Amino acid sequence: MKITSISTAVVEANYDWTFIRIRTDEGITGLGESYLAPGLTAIIREMGRLLVGEDPRDIDRLFSKMRWAASGAGSMGGIVYNAISGIEAALWDVLGKYCGVPIYRLLGGKYRDRVRVYADCHAGEALEALDSLMVARRPRWLTEEERTAISAEINHPVHGRAYGEAETDEVFTPEMYAARAREVASRGFTALKFDLDVPNPHTLDTHSGTLTHAEVGFMVSLVEAVREAVGETVDIAFDLHWRYDVSDALRLACELEPYGLMWLEDPIPPENVEALRRVTAGTRTPISSGENLYMRYGFREALERGALDIAAPDLQKTGGLLEGRKIADLADTHYVALAPHCIASPVGTLASAHLAAAIPNFLALEWHGMSVPFWEEMVTGLDHPVIEDGFIRVPEAPGLGVELNEEVARRYARPGEPFFEET
Repeated sequence: MKITSISTAVVEANYDWTFIRIRTDEGITGLGESYLAPGLTAIIREMGRLLVGEDPRDIDRLFSKMRWAASGAGSMGGIVYNAISGIEAALWDVLGKYCGVPIYRLLGGKYRDRVRVYADCHAGEALEALDSLMVARRPRWLTEEERTAISAEINHPVHGRAYGEAETDEVFTPEMYAARAREVASRGFTALKFDLDVPNPHTLDTHSGTLTHAEVGFMVSLVEAVREAVGETVDIAFDLHWRYDVSDALRLACELEPYGLMWLEDPIPPENVEALRRVTAGTRTPISSGENLYMRYGFREALERGALDIAAPDLQKTGGLLEGRKIADLADTHYVALAPHCIASPVGTLASAHLAAAIPNFLALEWHGMSVPFWEEMVTGLDHPVIEDGFIRVPEAPGLGVELNEEVARRYARPGEPFFEET
């Protein structure tokens, strides 16, 4: 069997969902998804030149071929791996279909029939939509009422402030968080995550990485509201998006200890493992990180030095499903659980679910699609919703177990991007 073509399509959702299709000379096609990045589809097309004529069943060798071919662009990380990860997932779909088994069987078989999902509740609302540079945008699929609401938060008619450019004049209240927590938990989710680095009425400086006493108190009030809203049987986590310095991140983590968090995510910038280790070692609040680490090599030092309580690779960017399995195995040698980061469509989410089913040390898989009204419609092949009562039933059909709903994908395709055009 030989690869005959690799093509892409991009859907403009809450993020850009970038899909990869691999065709073979035996009529088997594979579907994968990559994490968004500027210029991503061009990189995928370049990588495709390496693979046409290759046997798609040689997944690990082809991964290595792509990795070393892109070594001049940084063989240990970066957006090249966004491209490689989506291609690699599509290769698994091909292999699964060829063998007549679901992907999880090829990754070692399953530990569980259902994969627990944690719902990303954003900041108590769900009008988030970002382009490939993480700049706020008004998606075309919003209702007119939602467009009006989100326009009030965006400074420019098309694009708004960039990711990380926090404002202090927006209002996020404990009541808003509590209402959102109750609503999402009522849908059967046993794990929720909220942003905690939201605009804070007590903020003096959004760039310094520091927190005032009043800021910490306000953040604690948001956590307290969520815990009181859902009780003790729902796990809760909070994301800080790498914003704070060691001392203030540690101070906040210690203040949150009474609330029994599932984890506090990315409290400091990701580059300094020793700094992260100091935070992790200094608090009883579990610390999670890893969505910006690449391959098992990127996790090695953090795991060896005890800097992670929970590892959170993003399987659409860290190197793919087999590399995710290797990360899970490495984490397991340190008795660290995996909670994969995931902002994908159902395609990437289900690919991640196959890996989650096949590893022992799995905790929960992220779902970041609550704001997208057509999220469930993006795939065909299931006789039930992708997510039911806070869990994903692992597909049993060969390969990924679903196909892209091209009618829906074309309806929301990103203007200017090719839609599975083969060259």
